[in-house]
Amino acid sequence: MKQVYTDIFQYRGSHYDFGYQQGEWLKHSPILSKREKQLGSKKERHFKIDQDQVISAIKTFIPGVLEEIYGLADALEMNMEEALREFGGYYLEYGKSGCSIFTGKDYLIRNYDSHPVSYEGRYMLYQPTDGGYATLGPAMQITGRMDGMNEKGLVMGYNFVHRKKGEDGFICNMIGRIILETCANVEEGIQVLKELPHRHSFNYVLLDSTGKRVVVEASPRSVSYRKSNISTNHFELITEENRYRTDESRERKMNILSKGEELEDGYQAFRMMNDSDQGVFSSKYDAWAGTLHTAAYFPEDMKAAFAIGADRYPVIFDFSKWLKGERVNVKKVKGQLEPDIPFLNMHE
Repeated sequence: MKQVYTDIFQYRGSHYDFGYQQGEWLKHSPILSKREKQLGSKKERHFKIDQDQVISAIKTFIPGVLEEIYGLADALEMNMEEALREFGGYYLEYGKSGCSIFTGKDYLIRNYDSHPVSYEGRYMLYQPTDGGYATLGPAMQITGRMDGMNEKGLVMGYNFVHRKKGEDGFICNMIGRIILETCANVEEGIQVLKELPHRHSFNYVLLDSTGKRVVVEASPRSVSYRKSNISTNHFELITEENRYRTDESRERKMNILSKGEELEDGYQAFRMMNDSDQGVFSSKYDAWAGTLHTAAYFPEDMKAAFAIGADRYPVIFDFSKWLKGERVNVKKVKGQLEPDIPFLNMHE
């Protein structure tokens, strides 16, 4: 078992200042240097961008993040093309992964399944002062969000479906950031998902403070949505976009469905997703489908829970208190994983 951890960062201020501060944090982190070594020659092939096109797309959907990237570039002494390639969330390749999401009327529980070698180990609480909603959730590729909740009680998580027939567009974690920072409810989230360009095919699960919950199936060619409380790694509406084999994804969904009928509250739902004997938590790390974190969001109470690894008691974040100015005292969330591989944020 490997001891791993996620660092907790919190910031209130403008997007540019937030970006600059993140750049200062990254100077003391191995994340960027490790990623550079991992990508090697692939970087030039997969990270090609049209700078004007990327800037235009970010300005259209989340202009604050462009200022954040300027701040990152200045702190890290990068030119803008390099910063957009690293942090712009547009055109980038995305490794395959698993993931399962289960929602109730007042909670969303999400297992993020991938490989430790790509996991940044950064959980962000950010309250912008120059526009956009305050958010919390785990970060991916610095500026993106894997799942999270905003100050309006909108919750978002996503599930990988496939990368075939990719087109120019935003990748999943930047789309997650756009939804959380610019949308107040499920309807607004659906509309944004219909309007923005998608690089790959993903399910986006949305839950808001009214209890409305949907699964939005989004590919570069089509976007549809359905009312459902379970999402894994296949489409049920735009089935022509599915991978050839979806057996494991469908089996996981049926397992969640059968167990979910007996659940009484969000804590029981968390245990179903996080306990290693429930058949949902995955140890398939070699296939980039092992569970790295289990996240839970409760929009009515404005609280979030987060755990790394299986069979854990989660760390609870009271987002309502944080929004009123209180600081989170937790600096790290620690856990254990089966493979002997550190996260990107660890100096090993």
